[in-house]
Amino acid sequence: MEELDEREISEKNKKTLNMTEGSIVKILLLFSIPLILGNLLQQTYNTVDSIIVGNYVGSNALAAVGSSAIIINLLIGFSQGISVGAGVIISQAIGAKDNKRINLSVHTAIMIAILLGIILSIVGFIFTPQILKWMKTPEEIFKDSVVYLRLFSLGLVFSIVYNMEAGILNAVGNSKCSLLYLGVASVTNIFLDLLFVRGLNMGIKGVAIATNISQFISCMLALVFLLKIDDSYKVYLNKIKINKKIALNMIRVGFPTGIQSTVISFSNVLIQSSINVFGPSIIAGFGIYLKIDGFNVLPILSLSMASTTFTGQNYGARRKDRVKKGMWITLGMGIIYSIIIGILLLIFSRPLVELFTNDEKIIQAGISAMKYFCPFYFILSMLHSLAGTVRGVGKTMPPMLILLFSMCIFRIFWINFILPLDNTINNILILYPITWTIGLILMTLYTWRAKWI
Repeated sequence: MEELDEREISEKNKKTLNMTEGSIVKILLLFSIPLILGNLLQQTYNTVDSIIVGNYVGSNALAAVGSSAIIINLLIGFSQGISVGAGVIISQAIGAKDNKRINLSVHTAIMIAILLGIILSIVGFIFTPQILKWMKTPEEIFKDSVVYLRLFSLGLVFSIVYNMEAGILNAVGNSKCSLLYLGVASVTNIFLDLLFVRGLNMGIKGVAIATNISQFISCMLALVFLLKIDDSYKVYLNKIKINKKIALNMIRVGFPTGIQSTVISFSNVLIQSSINVFGPSIIAGFGIYLKIDGFNVLPILSLSMASTTFTGQNYGARRKDRVKKGMWITLGMGIIYSIIIGILLLIFSRPLVELFTNDEKIIQAGISAMKYFCPFYFILSMLHSLAGTVRGVGKTMPPMLILLFSMCIFRIFWINFILPLDNTINNILILYPITWTIGLILMTLYTWRAKWI
């Protein structure tokens, strides 16, 4: 297949959304809505996993899936940070109209994702039992947790490569394709869940296998699109290799976010360990809420990602005036969404939790978590919107330090010194809105006082 020269690529650049001109509100909506819908689809099929497990396998299996989510986030946290770094570099190159740098960046990003995916799949498979023991996983759910996590780990490489592919599509403003591929994966996952769990009675193994197959499908669909598209981010299989200079730049930008994601996930593992001592019912209830929680958190993160991409393109094009306008608009969109969804989740808390189980102890645990999270989502939204804007200019270190302090160091301090004074589940749940507030105060001070642009 012949490669396009730079002039031909520029003429065919129809799949790339130019964010440096036109209405900021319209651009952010056009880009973020497919991104939000895609993440909601992904969360939907993750939630269906738990609904099917809770209704057709049992409460202990439901607790095993719920407690495993924290470990999965720990395993993929660093790769997500590198994906952010790659997206920033690519979006800045788009803004600067540097087609050669775009193409080198895309191939480098995919190679990094493949290597990270293979490594993390191996690590997850080998060390799952040790991690679960360290987390004080109750004996009655330990075996199911090991089975689920080990099988899930085998498919991590597809998840990580897809996340990088989606990051590339998002960086160039093509979030509609990510939505389409996640839609296909979601339908596939739900069908396979019902087939493997209810039809073939495979239990928790069937859930993990269904998820892996779905992730493989979305990964392959995105790859085929990148191979066929006539654009500056077109992928050639023989060019998938690491360019040292660009890789170092991606790592420089993405490493702080990767470390931030990993360490915050680590602090969440500590929180999950504290929750695990309360038994399977509390574990299952909290796990259910984490599934529901994703319907707010993922759109918030999508808006943050939209802000990063918008900022990257405009910063690359030296349109600094648009960067700050975009920040304010993203803040407003996030606050409105998070307030509305928070109210709706509180109103329908019981019927939502009852989708997963009819065990009253688990239901009460899930509802209790919602009361501590839902009223404060707008704080989390503001924090991530500001952090996403700052990352877009390539300054990922300040958000990393702020989020590490608020969502990791302070949480560890609370768990070790405050929680022992009154070790109740409520004193664990309240830690989340407290740390969101601390993070927002620090992030607001930075964007207000520091010279970040």
